[in-house]
Amino acid sequence: MTEPLHVDPYAAQPATGIKPGTICQWLRRHRLTRHGYDHAGRALIDLHELQPHVTPEAV
Repeated sequence: MTEPLHVDPYAAQPATGIKPGTICQWLRRHRLTRHGYDHAGRALIDLHELQPHVTPEAV
């Protein structure tokens, strides 16, 4: 298993092509796991957990 890579939704957008608002909505709906908060209060998610949702155009 790979090491978790915790990022906020805004940092995840360039890597995945998924809008931060969509990621936040998935967090609220428990489709993603929240891994704490950063110093600015933004939720942290594991970037590897988003990989199944990435479209080929985003890569």
